[in-house]
Amino acid sequence: MALVYIASKTASADATLSFTSGIDATYNEYQFHFVNMHPATDNVDFEFQVNAAGASGFNEPMITTAFGANHQEGDGYAALGYQADHDQATAGANNGLYQPIIGYSQGNGNDESLSGVLTLYNPSSTTYVKHFTSRGSAYHYPNAADDSFMAGYINTTAAIDEISFAFESGNIDAGTIHMYGVG
Repeated sequence: MALVYIASKTASADATLSFTSGIDATYNEYQFHFVNMHPATDNVDFEFQVNAAGASGFNEPMITTAFGANHQEGDGYAALGYQADHDQATAGANNGLYQPIIGYSQGNGNDESLSGVLTLYNPSSTTYVKHFTSRGSAYHYPNAADDSFMAGYINTTAAIDEISFAFESGNIDAGTIHMYGVG
């Protein structure tokens, strides 16, 4: 299997970076590679949301789970743990919102950024829900290294053809997202 480059988006004080074309039945798996994503606002989560084909608003329901490992520079803490505050559930208040994926509490210092990969499986299926996973690394507020894992599914059998990325507040000051098909 090989990665086939489709498109890239580079941020420069953008509220969101969205791919509104290129996700179709050509590939059963799409990967989004984030490189040095940097927020304008301190202490924010990097998030994503999708649109079903023909829909708008980036508000599809998701069922998700997350965990991470982190270690602070000054040895103030080190932990491996479940991230309950980053979950969505069908009946939950967060359902349909943008989903945190990498770099919890991302800092905006000049030396802070995040990088990683989000994989979306079989987005064009109209039979099954759409599964996804992410893995990433961040140097973030308050001066800690973070290894993030997130997984879940978009709770719709409609095809997914658009994806949007944002920080929970403020702009994306810098960074690039590359979209690949896996063939």
